[in-house]
Amino acid sequence: MMRLVQRLILRPLWAERGRSSVTLISIALGVAVIFAMDLASEAAAGSFRSSMDVVSGPDDIEILATGGLPVELLGDLSQLPLPLQFAPRIEDFAIVNGKRSVPLLGVDVFANALQMDGDPPVSDLKSHGIFVSPSLGKRGDRIQLQINDKPLEYTVAAVIDAKQLSGDLIVMDIEDAEAVTSRIGRIDRILVSLPAQEKENVDAWVERLRPYLPPGATIRPIGARTEENRKMLSAFRWNLRVLSYIALMVGAFLIYNTISVSVVRRRAEIGIVRAVGGTQRLMIVAFLIEAVFFGVVGGVIGLVLGRFLAEGAVRLVGLTVQALYVSSTASAIRFDFASAAVALGSGLAVSLLAALAPAIEAGQVPPTDAMARGRIDTQLQEASTQHLFLALVLAFAALLLSQLPPVAGKPFGGYLATLALVASASLCAPSLIEYAGRCLARFGGVESLLAGRSLAGALRRSSVLVAALASAIAMMTSVGIMVGSFRETMLTWIDRQVQADFYLRPAGQSAMDRHPTISEDIAREIEALPGVLAVDRFRAYAIRYNGLPVTLAAGDAQAQMRYGRTALQSGDTQDALLGMQAGEAVIVSEPFSEKHHVKVGDRLSLPIGTARPSFRVAGIYRDYSSENGYIILDQSVLRKYLPNEEASNLAVYVAPDADRKQLRAAIEAAYAPRRIVVFENSALRREAVRIFDQTFAVTYALEAVAIFIAVMGVAGAMLALIIDRRREIGLLRFLGADKTQVRKMILFEAGYIGLFSQILGVVSGGLLSLVLIFVINKQSFGWTIEFHLPVASLLSALAFVFVGTIVAGLYPARVATRLNPIEVMHEQ
Repeated sequence: MMRLVQRLILRPLWAERGRSSVTLISIALGVAVIFAMDLASEAAAGSFRSSMDVVSGPDDIEILATGGLPVELLGDLSQLPLPLQFAPRIEDFAIVNGKRSVPLLGVDVFANALQMDGDPPVSDLKSHGIFVSPSLGKRGDRIQLQINDKPLEYTVAAVIDAKQLSGDLIVMDIEDAEAVTSRIGRIDRILVSLPAQEKENVDAWVERLRPYLPPGATIRPIGARTEENRKMLSAFRWNLRVLSYIALMVGAFLIYNTISVSVVRRRAEIGIVRAVGGTQRLMIVAFLIEAVFFGVVGGVIGLVLGRFLAEGAVRLVGLTVQALYVSSTASAIRFDFASAAVALGSGLAVSLLAALAPAIEAGQVPPTDAMARGRIDTQLQEASTQHLFLALVLAFAALLLSQLPPVAGKPFGGYLATLALVASASLCAPSLIEYAGRCLARFGGVESLLAGRSLAGALRRSSVLVAALASAIAMMTSVGIMVGSFRETMLTWIDRQVQADFYLRPAGQSAMDRHPTISEDIAREIEALPGVLAVDRFRAYAIRYNGLPVTLAAGDAQAQMRYGRTALQSGDTQDALLGMQAGEAVIVSEPFSEKHHVKVGDRLSLPIGTARPSFRVAGIYRDYSSENGYIILDQSVLRKYLPNEEASNLAVYVAPDADRKQLRAAIEAAYAPRRIVVFENSALRREAVRIFDQTFAVTYALEAVAIFIAVMGVAGAMLALIIDRRREIGLLRFLGADKTQVRKMILFEAGYIGLFSQILGVVSGGLLSLVLIFVINKQSFGWTIEFHLPVASLLSALAFVFVGTIVAGLYPARVATRLNPIEVMHEQ
């Protein structure tokens, strides 16, 4: 067996190192993308709050509420005759030296079990200093912080022991934290520590403490929030993982093509082995070993390459996580054996599955038919009608699968529909090559005629090659249409929804789960400026609804009625705004409505402060700023339950005849020296586009890898075709064809492969985009996207791919022109 593998498999692979290398690189890139995306997702999804959780110490339960808990509750709980310890916490973020966001934690520094590097004097602990992780400074350093919109300067009193942390952290005494975060009399969380003998009864203690809490408070075991974030991010990581498998799927076509060519080129040797007693099982195992070689070697190379790709991918994935989900900082990339096993196993499994059909074909070759080189291609031509019928069946199956509801929050029906459409397009490749090749043969002279007939005469190989490139083009087209449609829909939404002239928010990094505030005195000062018609204060809080993260926000319904153009997808706009002003109604975003199956007229019970009031859903509006969803009520209602008047954002409406340049200067003077960013209407649009493009950069990167693999596959497969057609090319040279004609013929073949692939890819990609937009996107994120065809960007991308296929044919053409016809015919 080993001798057979050595002579029939390994020796030809070494002799055809160019084709073998291309196939290995294709599998390696596919495995590398999967491994890199897993490592990057794991690193980028590490929450900022992990450091806060690490220093929780022995605490077992947390109590929290939207907008914070009253300090009095801590006193009431501490007086209960229970063997429990209660610790208050304030949590926020600080911008360090104007560069990066770092978690800020307010604790009782004397009661909290923080370990310091060295023992700082008690006087330092009382001097309103801060305690920082080692990467932020050393004892005695002065650090510039921005907390909400306030610029502050602190002295480092001590450095926290790095062994306690999984990221950067700033800690200060809880009294100082109350003052700088404007939470006087309120705390964010109360941590509860159980006795050692009660550690196993956390759930029982949660239920026992619940009656002592106000209606709007939440009590849960420590770590529940981390688990919720994990579940929330799992859908995003799942979609990213599915997208990364595209590159490996393209590699599977190349494996199939490589093994298929190996079988065709070694039919004589296979026939000899069968004639001297070789069994079918022996031949199948031999060619599967070739697939294992590609899978294992390519996979190992992919793991090494993926580790380096992860460095760049973590930045792209991290930007997306922060824009759509939670405040996060990329932790150090660690080699994960589970992710490596999944990536390597995927490469090996894909290689074996792709090689199974050619290996079975090798085992079924009768010795008497071993020299019938064109029989397989003839059979494929005869079966092209059956393949077209099967393609139609798969397309219909894709239509049915796209109607299925999501399973466990994941659009499995949509994923299966995309696979069915890709398979359907692949089955159309033989017929397209055969019939389109005949039509194009009349153009371009004899070289074009020979190129079309050569591809049609080698359908077994050319159809797989076209299918591979078409699959990559289909994904590029579908994702391009989806992203382009999303971008255009978002811009239309911004034009319709964003009507104010100026928008203000605290400087620094932003994320969907953190909402820094602007002092109320700044809002009042801007409101009093000449030319300002109104200032709409927007306050947001991160809450949980049915166990999922949601943003609860309040705005000025009266200002919207006068100056805005709030457009609702469902519900009457006037009724919704009047209901919000009356304090009995809210409006919700479309993602919230889709995730929680809420419709107009339903009632929501919301945890606001320590209360849980109920509101009528008066309208549903389109929103593309957060997948988590928004619940919007009037600011006057929010202040009944949460007296803090500070806003997360300000929208400023100005008079039509006001000098906008002078007014902007006056607004900037009003908030100086606070750290606030002001956007004009047009600048906000540009910022939104920048964030959008940043968010989808990882998608474009994955597409580029898939296209690169496919174009490389064209080069490798074309080279294999040239080697397999040595006798044909030698005969053409004997009949008078010169090198220029041979080169033109090969380049025509490359051009036809690119053209046929683009025809299949664009058609199937258009259908895939419908599944992505109306099924996968809707079920994953809850966003309704209007279909838009980005013609210019698609044409430029397709032109680039087409040129790439032509360039991929240059080296095989060079090899073909350098063949010595005398030696080739002598070999025959």
